[in-house]
Amino acid sequence: MEGQVRYGLVGTGMMGVEHLNNLAITPDAVVTAIADPTERSLGWAKKALGDRAEGVQAFGSSAELAKSGLVDAVIVASPNYTHRDVLTPLFGEGLAILCEKPLATTIPDARWVVEQAEASARPFWTAMEYRYMPPAAEFIAQVHNGRIGALKMLSIREHRFPFLEKVADWNRFSANTGGTMVEKCCHFFDLMRLITQSEAVRVYCSGAMDVNHLDESYDGRTPDIIDNSFTTVDFANGVRAMLDLSMFADGATNQEEITAVGDKARLDVLIPDGEIVYSPRVGFMNPKQVERSTVHVDETALNAGSHHGSTFYEHQRFNAAVRGEGAVEVSARDGLMAVAIGTAAEISAREHRVVEMSELGF
Repeated sequence: MEGQVRYGLVGTGMMGVEHLNNLAITPDAVVTAIADPTERSLGWAKKALGDRAEGVQAFGSSAELAKSGLVDAVIVASPNYTHRDVLTPLFGEGLAILCEKPLATTIPDARWVVEQAEASARPFWTAMEYRYMPPAAEFIAQVHNGRIGALKMLSIREHRFPFLEKVADWNRFSANTGGTMVEKCCHFFDLMRLITQSEAVRVYCSGAMDVNHLDESYDGRTPDIIDNSFTTVDFANGVRAMLDLSMFADGATNQEEITAVGDKARLDVLIPDGEIVYSPRVGFMNPKQVERSTVHVDETALNAGSHHGSTFYEHQRFNAAVRGEGAVEVSARDGLMAVAIGTAAEISAREHRVVEMSELGF
């Protein structure tokens, strides 16, 4: 594809605005259409577009946008539970699609998206921004390049702030999000698959809603989303992975800490500090030989969103795929597998048992 790529955006809330900000600094990207059924959300998008809003057509639905002929690629950033309905009219229109995580809130819907995406000749990309945080990307490259030897253990910690307020408070309920382990933690289950280069075989999650949203009520309904958990995932290649999530630890210096331990060394990455810490094995009582380095993140990318620059780097890769100059790096099937592990974790936490992935058809 030569010239500018014309983008449409469906879902113009907080994450949609982040995409608009990153498209503004993506070469040869131009936003030509936006869609959202909520006028207030459309207003946020128009404000984010600023001078670029002139000539951008607004629609009430993805179906109207799909038929407009105004776009080459569409970003789907609507609420989780709407993804299948939003995507339905987009498939078959010759459009490249970047769909925000989680791919869907249920495994059947995620499987449907995979079927449609794999039948399409145009790129379909699941937005897993955490892969593209520069410190995380460098950490993953070092693990895959053998710096720690053979990977045996992987742990991910995210200690962060509670879920933010969304339009109509849709993210307070598992029926809308798939549950915290799908909505939030699909990022980490995707990272686990990417880093281990294997598939999950069993999941155990201990989690609950202990602190956040306990005093909230919406039309007589109380929130039911997990706000803290420990999740252990066994992978087919023998690697064990663990996720430590707290959504009431917003005072922590680093929101994400990832540790990989191999038979030769341990490697850590701290985000947002950007520090990578390499700790080779030295034997009992011998001096430590720890090496520290810091991964730089471009200030322009950092300022364009709240995901440590990752959305910018993701867009450069997606844009290349749309142009036929690069491969899709996060497929619909990757999105499905992250939803599947998250679903297993939700079942495990609520039923207090180990869940075999084979129970879910994997």
